[in-house]
Amino acid sequence: MTEGGVAEKRVENGKRKREKKTAAELSAAGNERIRASHILLKHEESRRKSSWRDPDGRLISITSRVKAAEQLRELREEIAAGRSLFEDVAARHSHCSSAKRGGDLGQFGKGQMQKPFEQAAFALRVGELSDIVDTDSGVHIILRTG
Repeated sequence: MTEGGVAEKRVENGKRKREKKTAAELSAAGNERIRASHILLKHEESRRKSSWRDPDGRLISITSRVKAAEQLRELREEIAAGRSLFEDVAARHSHCSSAKRGGDLGQFGKGQMQKPFEQAAFALRVGELSDIVDTDSGVHIILRTG
């Protein structure tokens, strides 16, 4: 790998060919990648007090961290008991735009998410649901899907 995200590889005639790598490819190079979905509830202490669901941040600004965690705990219980599907709950309640995809964040490697989120997600087994995870964005529950 050379500076600036350019990698060289040999092609069949012995000449070198330069390839540009994206930032995501560079940060994930050599790292384990996982796939996860999440439900995010923002609160008055969240770093951004608006979301696609609450563009003006009116409800977010008057919701305490404790209240958001309490609501998320109830949603987690619903999912864990099999009364609701994770994807449906994410679509109805998550403040993250991933709600439109049932909470699916796609694949990511280490260093791409906030540290508490990353640690919790990588500690899960496929199919396992996390406890509540607190980050600067708000409170989450994470479902590892791959």
